[in-house]
Amino acid sequence: MSPRLTPKGAATRQRIIEGAAAEIRERGVAVTTLDDVRARTGTSKSQLFHYFPDGKEGLLLAVAQFEADQVLAVQQPQLGELTSWAGWRRWRDTVVSHYDSRGRHCPLNVLISQLGRATPGAQAVVSKLLRRWQDEIEAGIRHLQKAGEVGAEVDAGRTAAALLAGIQGGVVVMLSTGDIGHLEAALDVGIENLQASGNRR
Repeated sequence: MSPRLTPKGAATRQRIIEGAAAEIRERGVAVTTLDDVRARTGTSKSQLFHYFPDGKEGLLLAVAQFEADQVLAVQQPQLGELTSWAGWRRWRDTVVSHYDSRGRHCPLNVLISQLGRATPGAQAVVSKLLRRWQDEIEAGIRHLQKAGEVGAEVDAGRTAAALLAGIQGGVVVMLSTGDIGHLEAALDVGIENLQASGNRR
C-alpha cells in the first residue's frame, strides 16, 4: 500500500479489495468485471483506477494478498504453537472448523483454484503463502523432533508438504461434495503418523 494514502484513502482501498474478494468468491474471477466491483463497493471509475492504476490485474493481486493473509490469520495462534500434541490437535480442530463453516466461500479455494491462475503476480502470492504455511508446519515437526516426540528419521520438510497437500485436497473434496471427512482424515492420519514415528524409538 502506498504510504501517501490517508487513513480515509486506505479505508477506501481496503473496501474495494474486500468487495472484489466477495464478488470473486460468489461469481468467479473469470466473469467478475471492474464494473461489478464498482457497483458492489459504490466507487467511481476514477476512484478505482486511482487506487489500482493497473486495472483488474492490480486489483487481483491485491485480492490475492488479502485472501492469502486470511488463510494464515484464521489459523493463528494455533499454527504457531505446534509444540505439543495438544497444540497439534488444537490446530487440527481450528482448520476443520474454519473450512467447515466457510464452505464454498473459503479463501484457500479462491487462491488455489481461481486467483492462482489469473496472473503471474497472483501466482507468486499463492506460492509465498504455501511456503509460509509449510514452514510453520515444518517448524512444529522439528520442535517435536528435538523433544524426542517425533522420530529423527522423519523428513520434516516433505512431511509438512504432504500435510499441506492433504489439507488442500481435503478442501477441494469438501467443496465438491460437502463432505468434511477427507480433510479430517488428511489431518488425523498425518498427525497419527508423526506420533507413531516417535513411539517407534
